[in-house]
Amino acid sequence: MAAWRPTRLLLAAGAVLVLAEAWFVVGLTRPTPQLVSWLAMPPAVGFAVLACWTTSAAPDLAPGARRFWRHIGIGMAVIGLGGVSNAFDTILGYVAPQHVSTLTSAIYMAGLLFILWGLLRIPGAHRSRGEWLRFGLDTATVLVTVITFAWHFVFQHWERWSGGNTTGTWAVLSIVATGAVCVFAFVKVAFTGTGPLDRPSLYLLALAGGAGATGGALTPLLTDRPYLNGTPVVLPLTCFILCLAADRQRRAAGVEPAAAVRRERRPFVPYLAVFATGMLLLADAADQGDDVFGVACGTVVLVLLVAARQAAALRDNAVLVDTLDSRLRELEEYQQTLAWQATHDALTGLANRRLLMQYTGETLRTGPVAVALIDVDDFKGINDDLGHAVGDALLSAVAARLSQLRPDGGLVARLGGDEYALVFRTDDEARARQVLAELTTELRRPLDAAGHALVVEASIGLALSGQERQERQERHERHERQERQERHEQQEQQDPVTAEELLRRADVAMYEAKAQGKGRRVTYEPALDQHSAEQARTAADLRVALDTGQLRLHYQPIVRLSDAQTVAVEALVRWHHPERGMIRPDLFIPAAERTGLIVPVGQWVLTEACRQAARWRDELGALEYVSVNVSPRQLREAGFAAQVQATLLRFGLHPRHLTVEVTETAVFDGGSGLEELHQLKRLGVNVALDDFGTGHSSLGLLRTCPVDLLKVDKSFIDNITDQGERSVIAEALIGISDGLRLRAVAEGVETQAQADVLLRLGYRYAQGYHFGRPMPAEDLPAHLNAAHPAAVG
Repeated sequence: MAAWRPTRLLLAAGAVLVLAEAWFVVGLTRPTPQLVSWLAMPPAVGFAVLACWTTSAAPDLAPGARRFWRHIGIGMAVIGLGGVSNAFDTILGYVAPQHVSTLTSAIYMAGLLFILWGLLRIPGAHRSRGEWLRFGLDTATVLVTVITFAWHFVFQHWERWSGGNTTGTWAVLSIVATGAVCVFAFVKVAFTGTGPLDRPSLYLLALAGGAGATGGALTPLLTDRPYLNGTPVVLPLTCFILCLAADRQRRAAGVEPAAAVRRERRPFVPYLAVFATGMLLLADAADQGDDVFGVACGTVVLVLLVAARQAAALRDNAVLVDTLDSRLRELEEYQQTLAWQATHDALTGLANRRLLMQYTGETLRTGPVAVALIDVDDFKGINDDLGHAVGDALLSAVAARLSQLRPDGGLVARLGGDEYALVFRTDDEARARQVLAELTTELRRPLDAAGHALVVEASIGLALSGQERQERQERHERHERQERQERHEQQEQQDPVTAEELLRRADVAMYEAKAQGKGRRVTYEPALDQHSAEQARTAADLRVALDTGQLRLHYQPIVRLSDAQTVAVEALVRWHHPERGMIRPDLFIPAAERTGLIVPVGQWVLTEACRQAARWRDELGALEYVSVNVSPRQLREAGFAAQVQATLLRFGLHPRHLTVEVTETAVFDGGSGLEELHQLKRLGVNVALDDFGTGHSSLGLLRTCPVDLLKVDKSFIDNITDQGERSVIAEALIGISDGLRLRAVAEGVETQAQADVLLRLGYRYAQGYHFGRPMPAEDLPAHLNAAHPAAVG
């Protein structure tokens, strides 16, 4: 509510009141002209009407309150007309002093009826039949008290006040009517509430009516001063209080009124009425003798004791009701908590899958929608290396960053683990791509996770609800015009894409992004469904292949360039499907990575390679080691080094006869994978960095990673004979390996010319089709005994 500051209207009404009261005080000391005493009445009424009308026009006022203050303004305007009529009657001598004519009384009554009608239209709280009964009894108690006091102070002096004529009678009735409106206003506020009205404003309004009734009741005190009249004094006071009430309501506009309660807001009012009546009885009985006074005292005491007992019972009931209300509020809060938990993620506070599907479905009905699935890359490594507390903090930080970047009207949800979803309205794919590009950029800024500044990458899949229309059109264009039109009509009758379908498409695109590498963004297209289906089929078949022995190991020779002698082999997994034939590794390895089958596949490769290496050691005795590729996911598995050690012990193979090949991306970020490599190094197992130069290529990695051997990627070997940039890089890499006392193996050597250049640059080991393709284990002895092309210096 706005702070109180006197307005010009209040100041003007206050000035009129001061002048009216000052002139009245002067009239108490000496005779004054009657006309002057009535001059303050019209502006006072005008200010009151203006205050009510200004308040009714307040912009934030509720319709019910606006209507009420208009009624009050109209009622005061009518009362003002009655005041003008009263002035004419008095000044022109049409009625006796302090009396009113029938016309003036009728006008006053009409104004009071307008006010009473406004009070009756104030909406109250819904009440039960029992509550209405209690309200009626309380109202009757107050009214009986008021009537008793009115009888004592007014009606028993009727003849003396009215002077035995009609004008005096109307004066008395006007006073009673004003008091009745005052009582009704107070009872209305006390027992039924104020609805949209400001409660203190209505109390001020009741006070204004009370001031009018009280001032009128004191009129008999002026019978010895016929030049004075109570109306010019009382009406400015009533109008000023009414201006205060209107000002209070105007300042309270827009503020929510206090909620209505089930029990009465003022339970003490009936008891106060009983107490006041008892005191009046004692005051009258004091003059009637001791016997009457004693009976009156006993009666009053008994009534007060019964009232006290009733009040105590009501207090206990109130405590019980308060306790029940408290329990109900707790139950409601608990229900709200359960409802929130059912639709939100407990860790991040984001929407969960249930709310996401509901929101997406509702949004789809109103327009095109874009759904993006966001998967945090390498979160498992962070969780394993830094602990679950840091992992949870990172998930919360990512959630906060996504919420900040959410387009207006969009929704961010956490689907579980390190997977999030972003839904927003758009039919523009370029706009959706721009949003995701900004999101990727912002995610790459360091995130504070429990004191750790972490940088994350995210793989994102995007699907738009408008794509199905384009897909339909593409299908239609492959057929004749008539057939295209018929199918188009059939498609238009079908339901549009659902929230579940849109999320599935985003999921397909997201997994395609992960398959392409870290930090990629892929938009769904129909071809991905076929690819995804093939991936799912491949993964399912791969599970069977593991159990039915469909996997095979082929071995590619690693030769010494000086004499082309095979010194080691690299184990490469092959899959011979009974129906689909030979399936290339680049087709089934991504499916294994995606489904987690790469872990059991990798363990099988390690076991079979060690088994074969032990057999060759006994039969051939010429190979230095067998090299096995290990995926990043397999390397991060807890206890990987222990599994390698157990496998070596199982076949009695010395650790130096095994080399573990890992990619740069598997160990670039450090963590548990790097620790596993250190454990392997302590066991005596050799570590090779595969495809060196194609990943992060940080030279610091050679210092932190326990590397024994660098495998230079084929891309640097292909054009090495051209003496261009590739040759320079290959020469630099051999210099680095020699300087760090590492062995280097050149991959992908396909010609003798490449082998000659490599030897001239300082390379001592190589592998490639020039020296031998991957072959089954049983073909390797024959290959070793055959003549091989010799490198020349």
